[in-house]
Amino acid sequence: MNVQRRLLPSISALAAFEAVARLGTFTAAARELDLTQGAVSRQIRLLEGQFGRQLFLRDSRNVRLSTAGEIYAEAVRAALGQLRDAALGLMSNRHSGILNLAILPTFGTRWLMPLIPDFVENNPDITINFVTRIGRFDFSRERLDAAIHYGLPDWPGADSTLLVRETVLPVVSPEFLAGRAIATPADIGRLPLLHMATRPGAWTEWFEHQGLGAPTGPGMQFEQFGTASQACMAGLGVALLPQVLISGEFQRGQLVPAPGRPMQSRSAYYLVVPHDKRGHPPVASFRDWLLSHVPPEK
Repeated sequence: MNVQRRLLPSISALAAFEAVARLGTFTAAARELDLTQGAVSRQIRLLEGQFGRQLFLRDSRNVRLSTAGEIYAEAVRAALGQLRDAALGLMSNRHSGILNLAILPTFGTRWLMPLIPDFVENNPDITINFVTRIGRFDFSRERLDAAIHYGLPDWPGADSTLLVRETVLPVVSPEFLAGRAIATPADIGRLPLLHMATRPGAWTEWFEHQGLGAPTGPGMQFEQFGTASQACMAGLGVALLPQVLISGEFQRGQLVPAPGRPMQSRSAYYLVVPHDKRGHPPVASFRDWLLSHVPPEK
């Protein structure tokens, strides 16, 4: 029992340690915790005395984590996050728990969000917290349970479940198409091309798919598909966009296909779940529900 108690410091000491580690000063930590600087210092000294290790390196002006402190800070941050999530679940009367989900901006808005009311209706005891992330990240550091990811099924330490394959095609506004002679894929190479910063080689790959060399001229660059589609509708050029994300624009007649064969991307959209979250009930419920809404492959 004495050993167990030694390995379980007080929450107050852990909160003080995490605040100083994150904010970099005892003064800022004291202000955030509504304590005196002396009280925060005492909590840190108690923690260091309990483990017999120096967690911070101090000089007359600065304080910084020691090597041992850096390792411990990462674990403490994750543990406190889990405790906060558990408390939120209890306070919200959410018996099944909370799902912290990372989504891609445009895919999340256009494909996932219209489906979410059905999940909420059928899983009233699960609360989903959404955050936007592009690219890979550290699940444990971010305190996230799952992610909607675009790429390949090779996320280390996680299971990747295929959701939707991506087919891209060149699109323009009807007004842009009407005012120009665009009869073949080669004609597109002479027009202003709109590029995605996250897909730098997409146009080159598409032109190769048509049996053509890629144009070398400059073009506007965008970070999100939503912005690129707006620019395309405004007549600024030709965009290479995923069909799954622009079905609404097609139905409303705001965008139309330009000449050329659609191309299936090498990457696809996946639900990614870290191995230590496989058995988390909200994750399992969300995965099963999501797969029931995935369109069958043609």
